[in-house]
Amino acid sequence: MRTTRSTTGIPSRKSPLSGFLTRLAVILGLVALGVLAPTATAQARPTADLAATGLHIGDGRLLEANGNDFVMRGVNHAHTWYPGRTQQSLADIKALGANTVRVVLADGHRWSANSASDVATVISQCKANRLICVLEVHDTTGYGEDAAAGTLDQAADYWIGLKDVLSGQENYVVINIGNEPWGNTDPAGWTAPTIAAVKKLRDAGFQHTIMVDAPNWGQDWQGVMRANAQSVYAADTTGNLIFSIHMYSVFDTAAEVTDYLNAFVNAELPIVIGEFGGPADQWGDPDEDTMMATAQQLKLGYLAWSWSGNTDPVLDLALNFDRTQLSSWGQRAFNGVNGIAGTAREATVFGGGSPGDTQAPTTPGTPTASAVTATSVTLTWAAATDDVGVAGYDVVSVSGGTETAVAASASDSVTVTGLTADTAYTFAVYARDAAGNRSARSATVGVTTTTAPSTPCSVGYRVVGEWPGGFQGEIVLHNPGTAAINGWKLVFSFADGQTVTSMWGGTPTQSGGTVSVAPASYTSTIPAAGSVTVGFLGNKGTSNTAPTTFTLNGSTCTKS
Repeated sequence: MRTTRSTTGIPSRKSPLSGFLTRLAVILGLVALGVLAPTATAQARPTADLAATGLHIGDGRLLEANGNDFVMRGVNHAHTWYPGRTQQSLADIKALGANTVRVVLADGHRWSANSASDVATVISQCKANRLICVLEVHDTTGYGEDAAAGTLDQAADYWIGLKDVLSGQENYVVINIGNEPWGNTDPAGWTAPTIAAVKKLRDAGFQHTIMVDAPNWGQDWQGVMRANAQSVYAADTTGNLIFSIHMYSVFDTAAEVTDYLNAFVNAELPIVIGEFGGPADQWGDPDEDTMMATAQQLKLGYLAWSWSGNTDPVLDLALNFDRTQLSSWGQRAFNGVNGIAGTAREATVFGGGSPGDTQAPTTPGTPTASAVTATSVTLTWAAATDDVGVAGYDVVSVSGGTETAVAASASDSVTVTGLTADTAYTFAVYARDAAGNRSARSATVGVTTTTAPSTPCSVGYRVVGEWPGGFQGEIVLHNPGTAAINGWKLVFSFADGQTVTSMWGGTPTQSGGTVSVAPASYTSTIPAAGSVTVGFLGNKGTSNTAPTTFTLNGSTCTKS
């Protein structure tokens, strides 16, 4: 994640350079594409299969030891800041359908180092939950621009100190040397220390697949990793090296996403989307739909940022580390089209997805509908069975002879969102196993959504955390209607003398207890059946009563 450190949780994102320079970078990237053209594959390459002791690279693909293609589908978890949350978080991440988790560690340069015993426990918990474990050192984030960041050489030394813990785990662990190990200052400096760190680990005897992050806070908007990937890859004597691109607001168009990923695929250079975000921010609106669709089309891995605990909770996939409280971003990443639940396949090292498994699951039960609203419905069905195990379910909307995928789930229930008010739908369910075998379609259920509510808005307000004299708040503005709200003004009042000191997602004006909020550029539109989130820090006295009334553009909202 593109970060600066905050004392209240996971680091918050850091701005890229201006939009002009970002667009210029796209042009430069297209030039760099010539460097990574298919003809580049004619250059000499290491022979990875000679050292295939576990997860390894072959013909530009991430493979398991048995040669089975492995496509990462999962999320990031900030273990180093929330170690007490890791055991349950990994279980929840797996329950929602993931096959991989990228775990944040620290080497001691910036944050307290995770000990060998702690890392061994993390690996054990990953394996217990049948998750491939990508381990990364976060202290390197933004080196060259952030004075507090550590070097890749320091990170490599940390991994070498953990060699006794990591040896023998090549089937289960990928070593991500350092997170976003170069900022925007002279990113060309990224190449040499990246090569040196890879060589240092290989000289120390590591056979694991190694992952390397891009410069420019992971987003490579100046094309340095793209232009130098061939030389970095060639420096690895085993060939077991995979590149990681982080996709946030720099990648806000389909062309930027597809051009970058196809450049690596066409050159047979392995790549994964090691982090990506969906929610818009003040620097742009990431095109997560194209990221996920292209990754699925090209059979590339992706890992969403991040499970929970972000300083700015807009990037929390699960609120309060609770898998039953997925945010809209969490619902999109796990259960949306091309999402984790619908596309993840468990690694065969855990017994899932055996190439010899050709038996499909039994047909799921007929779905039943509940909690029908103008824009959503919850569907529940009797579980299917399978000789190896059911990996998940795909929910489709049926219209005549046409099916449209609308949701996926790792369990026997899902909430389908984004529906149109006062409209009839027909839904059915398929079960699938880890090998990709799909059941026959279930019987269908008919649902008619309710009429759009007369109330034009609803507002959710919560205190994220508080301390003597201060607190952090969150306001979620919901649009229950069928048309987007373009431009808005939110007004509410504090009763106990609270004052807003800073805000993201909006601009506050306060007079006495009354607070008026104008939207930021990236929250100015509330989509139909969607929401935007505003966060803030405030001062308080002994009491901190929540506002009781909210108005949006002069209309009173319900509280949610």
